[in-house]
Amino acid sequence: MRAQAPKEVDVRSFRRRLLRWFDREQRVLPWRGEKDPYRILVSEIMLQQTRVAVVGQRYGRFLKQFPTVATLARAREQTVLAAWSGLGYYRRARALHAAAKAIQQRRAFPASAKELQELPGVGRYTAAAVASIAYGEPAAVVDGNVKRVLQRLRGRNLRDEECWAEAERLLASDRPGDFNQAMMELGAVVCVPARPNCSECPVTSMCIAQGKDHAQKPQQRRKEILNLSLRRRNGSIFLKQRAWDSSVMPSMWELPTLHARPAEKPAIQLRHSIINTDYQVNVFANGAPSLQQGRWIELRSARRLPLTGLARKILLRLELLSSR
Repeated sequence: MRAQAPKEVDVRSFRRRLLRWFDREQRVLPWRGEKDPYRILVSEIMLQQTRVAVVGQRYGRFLKQFPTVATLARAREQTVLAAWSGLGYYRRARALHAAAKAIQQRRAFPASAKELQELPGVGRYTAAAVASIAYGEPAAVVDGNVKRVLQRLRGRNLRDEECWAEAERLLASDRPGDFNQAMMELGAVVCVPARPNCSECPVTSMCIAQGKDHAQKPQQRRKEILNLSLRRRNGSIFLKQRAWDSSVMPSMWELPTLHARPAEKPAIQLRHSIINTDYQVNVFANGAPSLQQGRWIELRSARRLPLTGLARKILLRLELLSSR
């Protein structure tokens, strides 16, 4: 049977219950309670496709290096990428850098969701999140967590525009920033994908699905083996830079790939995941990369390079790189 939309009285009750729960149970996060639109923009872009725990470790460090939109706009792209190293999805760093430059050209930070969407790399979700939290604009947000909450609440799959319409209908216009954060928080810590904790949900009595997941099944992850060369001499390391027009992590620095696995035992082995692929990574201390373009770089200089997340992980594992 097709589920009907909640009655208007349920909407008011939903808002009240959700916000009471959020006021009581919200996590303590470095960006929580922030009203500076620049700092909120940084947190929102970092949180796209990166775990909260990882962002929590890097958010303050990034802002210490780039405390204002002006300092970020003035920085070299390679410096920004180096500061972003380890967060993954580096196109976000480039977009954030470009957005900072655009804001400087405007000579004022965009003051509405509509204006924010004019910035490079800022879409509907990010614009609404920043505008609602920084300015109190009644703009609803829909991310993966919010979409899951809405679909379970309604008891069926919802198209993207249906999700946005439902989020806007439920939005508490008197506390839009808190409401949006509460919806995302609910999806992140209670209404989780695999095993939702319905007994802790403040709106479980209004939920038609009662935990049943109507989302599509996740894609199967691929398994691959990656053999890398780790060559060192006199305090330097041999690294390769990706092409500037590469479709993945352009211009980032990494360890060269070996086309054939050497007979020797790997210096270290580790696992690494990128998007939908899980890698078994073997790092060989004496393997010479064949036909690889690269250069010797002093380790103290390598610390300031925009390394790929895997390269940084390996060098940290070998204690060749300070965690900064």
